[in-house]
Amino acid sequence: MVSDEKQPGIPGRAAVGDELAAHRARLDELGHIDDEACRRFQSTIEFAGRKWNGAILLAGVRGARRFSEYRAMVTGISDRLLAARLRELEAEGMIERHVKATTPVTIAYTPSATGLRLIELLQPLVEWGLENEAHGPGNAAAGRSIERPAG
Repeated sequence: MVSDEKQPGIPGRAAVGDELAAHRARLDELGHIDDEACRRFQSTIEFAGRKWNGAILLAGVRGARRFSEYRAMVTGISDRLLAARLRELEAEGMIERHVKATTPVTIAYTPSATGLRLIELLQPLVEWGLENEAHGPGNAAAGRSIERPAG
């Protein structure tokens, strides 16, 4: 068993123990979330983790505007599923749909302030995934679901 106490001859042991104690204290605080907040958390994490939602929002952050640009940046998604997800993200207020009366009609999709905030909040999870890539299946593949734009 590893002790949190400082052990002679092992540099940094106390710092690691302090860090673990801080994490445990934070987890104790999280354990006191009321039932409604817990249900909201569950709903939020399921939405954010739903397949393609994060990739589509990230594509928008990275510059995709037209349907074809989203399709090119989110590899592996079908046209039908992309259209459905864009509608769902719009209904949730994560994506804004802009229609220009041109010939033919031009439709653009941009992340809303709420969608941008979600991507911002998910950034620590991206960093955690990169740090812990070797600890779970699929982490390396998840980073390849978005194509980088040319240029």
